[in-house]
Amino acid sequence: MKYLGHGNLITLFSPTPKQVADKRIIELEVTRDLSKTWLHVDMDAFYAAVETLHNPLLSGKPMAVGCMSMISTANYEARKFGVRAAMPGFIARKLCPELIFVPPDFKNVVFQKYDPNFIASSLDEAYLDISEVCKARGVSSEEVASELRAGVYQETGLTCSAGVAPNRMIAKVCSDINKPNGHFVLPNDRMAVMTFVSSLPIRKIGGIGKVTEHILRDVLGISTCEEILRKSAYLYALFSHPSIGLQACETF
Repeated sequence: MKYLGHGNLITLFSPTPKQVADKRIIELEVTRDLSKTWLHVDMDAFYAAVETLHNPLLSGKPMAVGCMSMISTANYEARKFGVRAAMPGFIARKLCPELIFVPPDFKNVVFQKYDPNFIASSLDEAYLDISEVCKARGVSSEEVASELRAGVYQETGLTCSAGVAPNRMIAKVCSDINKPNGHFVLPNDRMAVMTFVSSLPIRKIGGIGKVTEHILRDVLGISTCEEILRKSAYLYALFSHPSIGLQACETF
């Protein structure tokens, strides 16, 4: 409460966290754009695959690119033993005694540009806006994804995975679903998008790392995107604007 003027009592009401959160969610919903079709392509175990391509004797054997101090990636045979990227090589060797180390040779890295709208996020990942391609050729995004993956294999001898969705963030998530050597297409439909996103674990949201995941999951009991939205008012009250729940809306 606050006194103004000649002793007049004016009570100032602030919106509740729920009102603020609900208002922001509605505002974001109005801006939702389902007109674009994005494709995210991710080369499968790229660096390891390139080394295998140049040295066929490595095919079918557990192999990691790097050395005893650190490895940059590992092929799928090595991953079965728990070997992962950014793992010290001596630990990887303990997990997989038969592991073969190959020094990185970045001049062998190949990534082909297939579309004028191509956006490279790294040496082995790319985003393509295939909206106009689908319209111009009268084909579905499913057909474009299949054709692109086949083209990459024909051009490089390497497999890749792809995800198709209305925006880049979700397309990247989709590319992991049928990895390796597969693709997943999420329709440009609001209900399909909401259903898909609702079941995603919170770690899939950009900006949520191990620490935030621990707080949300183990302290607040939130493990999925649906739970974030359901408790957005609570999160807003805890963390102030912008709440994590609203960030989830903005992300997806």
